[in-house]
Amino acid sequence: MSYVYCNQCGHRNPPDSNFCSSCGSPLDLLDDRTITLAAVDPLQDAPGTDDDLVIPVGELAKGYGVLIVRSGEQSGARFTLDSDLTRLGRHPDSEISLDDITVSRRHAEVQRTADGYVVADSGSLNGTYVNQERVERASLHHGDELQIGKFRLVFFERTDG
Repeated sequence: MSYVYCNQCGHRNPPDSNFCSSCGSPLDLLDDRTITLAAVDPLQDAPGTDDDLVIPVGELAKGYGVLIVRSGEQSGARFTLDSDLTRLGRHPDSEISLDDITVSRRHAEVQRTADGYVVADSGSLNGTYVNQERVERASLHHGDELQIGKFRLVFFERTDG
């Protein structure tokens, strides 16, 4: 059972509570939270993008990592990393197909391990980047930005059980 703790007094409340049973304050519920991804990337000029992307946390899959496309034609697309190996690239057999010339046919793969998620470059021409640093292999953490060609995907993982 996952309890909800009051931000005002710290009292532990039953999971379905909307208000603290001790002090009466409204409780901060996970389903009410959102993640906002800015439409404009400070490192790239993104003409024509004027709306921020808002993702309700309650809509993200529990127990799995999720990659969300931050901007561009596929902005808002969500890819749940629900298998042990997820391949990214232009190849039609890729679990996450990113159709652009800047993406190699077999660009990268994300592996789910006991310690979390790990991205590995698959010998791509343009490289794989995590938080603007080129990597051959790197762990993914909540909020990291994964760049595959021109695509920027943000990694999220719900930890509320």
